[in-house]
Amino acid sequence: MLPPTRYLLSFLQLAPLVGLASATPFDNAQPQPQQQQPLLSSNDTKHAAPPLPVSVELFRSLERTSRIVDITYCVGTTGISQPFSCVSRCKEFPSFTLVSTWNTGVLLSDSCGYIAVDHGVRRPGDEDRFNGKVGEKAIIIAFRGTYSISNTIVDLSTIPQEYVPYPSPDDGGEAPKEPKRKCKDCTVHMGFLTSWRQARRLVIPEVKKLREQYPDYPIHLVGHSLGGAVAMLASLELKISFGWDNVKVTTFGEPKVGNQGLVDYVDEVFGLRDEKDEDISKRTYRRVTHADDPVPLLPLTEWGYKPHAGEFYIAKAELSPSLEDVVACRGDSDASCITKADDSFFGSRLKDFVEVAAKSMLAPPEGLVAETSRWIKRLPGFPARLKLWQLLFAHRDYFWRLGLCMPGGDPANWGRDKYGGGHDSLLSEEL
Repeated sequence: MLPPTRYLLSFLQLAPLVGLASATPFDNAQPQPQQQQPLLSSNDTKHAAPPLPVSVELFRSLERTSRIVDITYCVGTTGISQPFSCVSRCKEFPSFTLVSTWNTGVLLSDSCGYIAVDHGVRRPGDEDRFNGKVGEKAIIIAFRGTYSISNTIVDLSTIPQEYVPYPSPDDGGEAPKEPKRKCKDCTVHMGFLTSWRQARRLVIPEVKKLREQYPDYPIHLVGHSLGGAVAMLASLELKISFGWDNVKVTTFGEPKVGNQGLVDYVDEVFGLRDEKDEDISKRTYRRVTHADDPVPLLPLTEWGYKPHAGEFYIAKAELSPSLEDVVACRGDSDASCITKADDSFFGSRLKDFVEVAAKSMLAPPEGLVAETSRWIKRLPGFPARLKLWQLLFAHRDYFWRLGLCMPGGDPANWGRDKYGGGHDSLLSEEL
């Protein structure tokens, strides 16, 4: 049983990412901790070939998508208006037309994002500010990440539940049909599923209309952090329940969403098995991770959560990464990518923090603060890059520092008028 909300708020003010990490149900049925093990699946690559380099075109696509995701942080704050206007990066996408935004509320129903259409050509009357290619024809569904305390409370609902690839009528869906692919022994993070169920009643009707209006436009789902997890669940429903094949997903800092059964299912649906995943330019699921970002390692493996394949890893901890810093990883858990942190000093200390946090959340606020403070005092023993505030930045540093709706984005991005450090002029054509 979850502790009272007032206890949660006190704790979350100290460490907003802990709820995501603490994947144990807070009741008497808590499972016994186990030693961290590799727990390889058929798609793990602990001893396989090294990651693959990415092309300039793919690098540019990932960087561009990170800016599309950054715009989601205007929803629920200063807003996005027609035709596609906001105080952040909207002007960088002159081919976008806003369809709708959603913000379902607070606490367990909190989900934010926007739907837009990229027509691939400049909107009529838009200033001729950009040279070269403007956009790509697509229907964009963008999910905002963890932004506030109420978002993180969603993350705390970590009790797994059975996953089925279609909604029930009780959740606002139609009577389910027999799916072409069945998800065997699949469980999913309850908080992520709740967030998608609340958003789907606003998202699905709009996307159905756009699908009829633009049948040749692919659907591109994007998200950061919590938004990445929700984008994953939404994409499965579009592909399985509606049978739409032209669905593409790009996430940044996506946490683990479910168990090995769900991982196998995602890999199958998106063709991410090794033998089908040699041409990385054709991947329809791109899960971008970043050095020092703790969120892709959470919830912990000990509690049954696993990462799926499709990973692209940014190996450089600081902004800005160059072309050589981004690689395409193999399988579900490529030991050369973010998974290597799970067995490192970083991973073990992160687990210590999770254990202290879980105990503290069962105590009154004064005990909670004291326990957390004792853990924080141990931080001087950490390498400098592992300080808590730097981990929070690492979770936001995907090509740009994401998460702040203001002109030019986060101040960390100001003055960066070219991307890639001059490595290739193609990288900065759009910027």
